[in-house]
Amino acid sequence: MEGAGYRVVFEKGGVYLHTSAKKHQDPDSLIAGVIRVVEKDSDVLLHWVPVEEAGDSTQILFSKKDVSGGDSCTSEDEPTFDPGYEPDWAVISTVRPQSSHSEPTRGVEPSSPRGSWAFSVSLGELKSIRRSKPGLSWAYLVLVTQAGGSLPALHFHRGGTRALLRVLSRYLLLASSPQDSRLYLVFPHDSSALSSSFHHLQLFDQDSSNVVSRFLQDPYSTTFSSFSRVTNFFRGALQPHPEGASPDLPPPPDDEPEPGFEVISCVELGPRPAVERAPPVTEEEWTHHVGPEGRLQEVPVLKARIFSGGLSPGLRRDAWKFLLGYLSWEGSAEEHKAHVRKKTDEYFRMKLQWKSVSPEQERRNSLLHGYRSLIERDVSRTDRTNKFYEGPENPGLGLLNDILLTYCMYHFDLGYVQGMSDLLSPILYVIQNEVDAFWCFCGFMELVHGNFEESQETMKRQLGQLLLLLRVLDPPLCDFLDSQDSGSLCFCFRWLLIWFKREFPFPDVLRLWEVLWTGLPGPNLHLLVACAILDMERDTLMLSGFGSNEILKHINELTMKLSVEDVLTRAEALYRQLTTCPELPHNVQEVLGLVPPTEPRSPSPPASPLPLSPTRAPPAPPPPEDTAPQPDSSLEILPEEEEESAES
Repeated sequence: MEGAGYRVVFEKGGVYLHTSAKKHQDPDSLIAGVIRVVEKDSDVLLHWVPVEEAGDSTQILFSKKDVSGGDSCTSEDEPTFDPGYEPDWAVISTVRPQSSHSEPTRGVEPSSPRGSWAFSVSLGELKSIRRSKPGLSWAYLVLVTQAGGSLPALHFHRGGTRALLRVLSRYLLLASSPQDSRLYLVFPHDSSALSSSFHHLQLFDQDSSNVVSRFLQDPYSTTFSSFSRVTNFFRGALQPHPEGASPDLPPPPDDEPEPGFEVISCVELGPRPAVERAPPVTEEEWTHHVGPEGRLQEVPVLKARIFSGGLSPGLRRDAWKFLLGYLSWEGSAEEHKAHVRKKTDEYFRMKLQWKSVSPEQERRNSLLHGYRSLIERDVSRTDRTNKFYEGPENPGLGLLNDILLTYCMYHFDLGYVQGMSDLLSPILYVIQNEVDAFWCFCGFMELVHGNFEESQETMKRQLGQLLLLLRVLDPPLCDFLDSQDSGSLCFCFRWLLIWFKREFPFPDVLRLWEVLWTGLPGPNLHLLVACAILDMERDTLMLSGFGSNEILKHINELTMKLSVEDVLTRAEALYRQLTTCPELPHNVQEVLGLVPPTEPRSPSPPASPLPLSPTRAPPAPPPPEDTAPQPDSSLEILPEEEEESAES
């Protein structure tokens, strides 16, 4: 939209001011409006204007402001709010902005009660932008000016915070504060202003002027070594400009990057190679790898074959014991027998610990009683359509129950968390031996136990790594998901939590897991599997006009409709495409296992897992941006509980 001397480059409706501190706003306390970014002469302005009560989008107005300050009010005139549900920046700031810009007015008089809330501010006057905490009914932004006052909090009832920040990043540099991840420090692109503002960051141990000089010459490299964190909102602004770099500049010091630093940049990828899957490894082929004394030979070649083709069903019972670390790839047949005898004795000693607890003792042991109740509930509905587990008195259910309770004795800190029965079920189905299945399950849990820890740090890290890979592989898809407030990829949470157990038919899960257990071609193939699924669905997602709810619904409806061979083929192709890129960012190389992870400067000792409540659901996925928090029942991942949540 253009007018005399100005051009609207961004517009978003459904942006409200909340004039009451109550958690549940009454209609009179909500002022609907439109946020705009406007280019006017040589300046760029941010406008918020109210919509007429009739709600007609054609009556969205620019409000004249009194340059003399007639529209401002002092702190004595403005009520002070004390919001209970979000104490910082939840409602209208006690400082009303004073605007110095005038725009045409259409339909609302400046004296109108709602029209008086309109404001306009130059982007050059902004000092910082604060985002809301996740999990609120809707996201909001609070803009703080250089003068120290804050503009009214903008509540985005229809989403759009990410889209607005992306537009602002065209005109500003937005740097995430190292002290507060929700606070973005604002710097203009103008180099002199940027130089004068660097002392506010307090991020540099070296001479600040040298850092600024290097930044102005090569923003990408200097940012990589000096900023604490760079967000994807201004990745385009930090692309290297070799033509502007001086060859006479001294190289940057060999300091390690700040902990937690992240750069998401645009990378030129080559063509995606064609990949063909191989047939499964047969029992005859496996036998060719068995040498004297029963030792396996050419193990790397054998693992590569399993990765490229999987295993024939009759071979899984033996091969899975190696893949899951129960038996050593280098051991002889006699050594394996001795190891099994030792582990059998160890298993039954742990099982006896809970079997010998009397009912009276258990009444005074709430932790064990809670684990037992949760396990019984989960086992009773785990893979009941599979013939191995169907029927009311199925012995397989008893084995599932006993193995999971014994695991609580094996790993006291972690205990049992919902979802573990999903991981054990295929293992017991294949191994069909209680002791061997237990130790194979322990081997699997060594890979994924972090998924179930109460801190959720492992799940957060994996979602971040998945987003990093997707950002490099398909920036347009990431931008689309961001625009629909689905950029957190929370809909992938269940995929990563239980390794796609609910997404594929049971036989396909067996094939997928044995391929992932090879550890080839790198440590995070499961993340590339997630990328492959999203890549297969990108056109459907992007061309169908889906919003965040439709995206979540579509992803959930993929269950049991995916071909594991197609997904694995595409995942391997994505890996090859990434690894052939000569300019692959270092943090992406770390995720793919091409380089060792960067060690922090002062590593702290790893914390022990927190003890978990036996009634706790599995870690909850982070709520999607700009959406309402879900009820507690939505934290459950089992189908029956999803149905209960829907009915409620």
